[in-house]
This record gives sequence, structure tokens and C-alpha cells, in this order.
Amino acid sequence: MTAKDLKNALLQEAVQGKLVPQIASEGNAKDLLEEIRKEKAKLVKEGKIKKNTTKASASGRALPEITEEDIPFDIPENWCWCRLGELAEIITKGSSPSWQGINYVDKGILFVTSENVGDEELLLSKRKFLEQKFNEIQPRSILQKGDILTNIVGASIGRTAIFDLDIKNANINQAVALIRLKNKQLNSYIVKVLNSKTIIDQMSDNTVNTARANISLTTVENFKIPLPPLAEQKRIVAAIEKFMPLIEEYGKKETELKALNEQIGALTKKAILQEAVQGKLVPQIAAEGNAKDLLEEIKKEKAKLIKEGKIKKEKPLPEITEDEIPFDIPENWCWCRLGELATLVTKGTTPRGGNVAYSNEGIGFLRAENVAGIKDLDLSNLKYIDEDTHKNFLKRSIINENDLLITIAGTLGRTAIVKKENLPLNANQAISIVRLVNYDLIDLIYLVFSINSPELQKKLIGQTKVTAIPNLTLEIIENCIIPLPPLAEQKRIVTAIEKMLSLCEKLGE
Repeated sequence: MTAKDLKNALLQEAVQGKLVPQIASEGNAKDLLEEIRKEKAKLVKEGKIKKNTTKASASGRALPEITEEDIPFDIPENWCWCRLGELAEIITKGSSPSWQGINYVDKGILFVTSENVGDEELLLSKRKFLEQKFNEIQPRSILQKGDILTNIVGASIGRTAIFDLDIKNANINQAVALIRLKNKQLNSYIVKVLNSKTIIDQMSDNTVNTARANISLTTVENFKIPLPPLAEQKRIVAAIEKFMPLIEEYGKKETELKALNEQIGALTKKAILQEAVQGKLVPQIAAEGNAKDLLEEIKKEKAKLIKEGKIKKEKPLPEITEDEIPFDIPENWCWCRLGELATLVTKGTTPRGGNVAYSNEGIGFLRAENVAGIKDLDLSNLKYIDEDTHKNFLKRSIINENDLLITIAGTLGRTAIVKKENLPLNANQAISIVRLVNYDLIDLIYLVFSINSPELQKKLIGQTKVTAIPNLTLEIIENCIIPLPPLAEQKRIVTAIEKMLSLCEKLGE
């Protein structure tokens, strides 16, 4: 169980009345609620507060009754269910300065945004200030000490804290709801409830998914609150706060353990790949033949394609010298250059017009950031080019299924394999494209694992051309040396690696 799970479980036990014992002499929450209602009615009659807590309920409608079907769980007999709006003098939100023509200043009104509202604490390391006239335009959302703030827009929906600053010159933006309770003694307990799964579930059920997810003030006003007697609320808060330092310490240890596991996982992953390409991960089987014969078959296939005019003849690649070989390999393996296995080693280019050439749809256009790991492309931030640019101006870098991609500018040496479902694609000049002679003679995944092994990565990156942006040339890619096993062993190595890497991934979870 994670620290977050422990905190959620603790809060849920608390709001269900299971954290501390009920004491009959502490009274009944229904009496507390009735007292709050009478005090609110008195203030409304005196004109000190408005009848309704939110602008949304300004029509005068009463908050809906909580029916049996509405109740998510049982609570003790001396508790009661109520709506948050019944406990509040006001529920409102702020505004955007840009809507009001207000400017940010170095000193003035403290402007609290959703990034300043954390889980039960204000996060004020980054402060913004507005001109004084913002308070004149937005008097309803001027903050008072003890106000409860909860985020109602964006990824931080639900984070809730108490505004505990003793200042009268603060306001909020439209992403933050202000909840001012009639009885401030309820604050600490209500904040715990608002941070519990009980309210998070109610938020999830009522979130509006527009450009940015949000919940309305009406939803906030209608939150169903399990209300204990005031004395029990205080005992619940004390019990939670007693346990929270232990959970926080557990969380720190959890974070440290996760970081350690990730480090171990990464080191283990590298060790697995290195063992694999040195022939130490699976046993060699004589019946599987010799990699030299496999390489000779690939060379013959390539010569045939040249003779048939399907690919161009290239200048011979240099022999592999003893000085180039970084480690020993089994006798039935051999060293070869990547270019010997390929019919094409090329790279992309920038479309005419640079970034201006990108469009919102069309042909996927890969950049270095899309080649994110060993095997898979990251298409989360994919750019696009039009069909004409793809077919006519960037013809050289049209990508095929099973092409091997290697980053050669920026972050160097990252790889990916192109899948059929990724197509159509093109690429820019930061990516080299390697197309194999015959995919039946080489296991493409073994090849990718080989390139990603620590010693070969070190050797590859060590040849970087130092320019304004460090890069690898196509010549370096072609000359990259590969430890080649027989095909059957390549497949056994891949199976073994994938099984072990899945275990490494779990270490980091």
C-alpha cells in the first residue's frame, strides 16, 4: 500500500465514524446543524449575509434534501448528513485579472491561484500581486482568515486548504472556490472531508470535461457532508494529525525506495543487455550454425538486389580491426557493421519553411523527441506535414514499416522500430533511417537491443562530431559494429531479454 493509499484509507475511516469512538455526552450532530441553520437565518434577517451561499442559487431555491439513495455509506447514529451549502455563509470564486483589465504588480493584493492551493496547505513560494482596484471589482471573493479554498478547475481539482494568513488584502482567481463556514470551528474537520475519497468521488461524478476539467459552485454547494458532533470532529482531526507524520515518513521512505528500485532497474537493464550481446545470456547451440554463414547470406542477398537495380551500390565498408572490438563474443558469432545488414542508411530533412510547414493533420513528421526509447515511438507530441511535402519534397525520408530509427542530433543513440500502425510517417534531420536487407535473416529487436547495450552505446556516442549541436553522421551509423549471433540464437536472446526487462520495469513501480 502506498502512502497515498494509506492517507485515503485513514480519511475514509475518519469520515465514516470509524477512527474514534462515539461519546453520547458529546451530543448529536443534528442539534449542531440546527444551531448553524438558526444562526444563518438570523444573519440573513439582519442583512449581514445573503440568503443563498452561491450566485448559482440566487433564485431562492432550497438545497435538495439528501435521500436514502444519495447516501454513499452508513454513519453513526449521532451523526447526520448535510449539504456543504448548509454550513457555509458564502461559496464563491474569483475572476481573471485579464477580464477586468487589471495588471500584476510587485506589491499589492495577494492573488491566490490554484497552484497556491495544496493538500491542506497553502503553497506560497510563488506569489502574485494585483492592483488594489481588483478588490473593488471583486469584493465577494476577498479572502478572510479561516476561509477554505478548493481548486475547481484543471488537473489540481479537489486540492483543499485553509487560508490561514492574517491579512485583509487577498483575493482569488476563477479556478479557486472560496468556502466560508458559518462556524469556523468546523474548518479543520471539513477540510479533511473535502480531501477524502467521499468528496473526490462526488467531484468526479460532477466534473465537466471541457478544454479544462471543472466543477461548478452549485456542485460544491451540494457536496454531501457526513457531520459528527463538534467535539468528535475535534477528536477526529487530532487522531488524523497524530497519524499523518507517520504516513508522511512512510511516503518519504517509499519515494526513496522507488528511486532506488528505478536505479537498480536501470542498472540491471543495462547489465542484461550487455550480457546478452556478449553471448552470456543464453547458451550457444552448435546445431544453430555459425553467424559468419548468416552474414555471407545477407551479403549475397544485398549483391542480388544491387544487380537487379533495386538498390544502389555503395563503397565498401572498412574491415573491422582488433582495436575496434570492445569485448569478446562466442566462436560461432561474428562482428559486422550495421551498414552490411542494410539496404539504406539515410536521414530526414527539414521541410521547406521550417516550423511554418507543420500542419494540424496529414502525414506524421518525426523529430528526435518522438524516438524516445529502445523499441517504441512516442507519438504524444507528433507534428504533421502535408501529402505534397511528404511525397515530393521529402521523398528520401519516407519511412517504411520495420525501419530502424536512431537519433543522430540532440539526444544521441536512442532507437525505435516503426510499426505498421504508425504509418504514414516522415522524419527530420535529427533521425537516421536504417532499412535492413532481409528481415527474415536478422531479428530486428535483437539488433535494437544490441545497439542499446552499454558498451556499444558508449562506442557509438564516443564518435560524436562536435558542432554547435553534437551529432552522429550517417557514416558513423553505417560503421557501427554489431555482435552477430546465429538467427536462432538471436531469437532466444530476445525472448530472454524481454522476460528479464519486464521484471526490471516492476522494480520501478
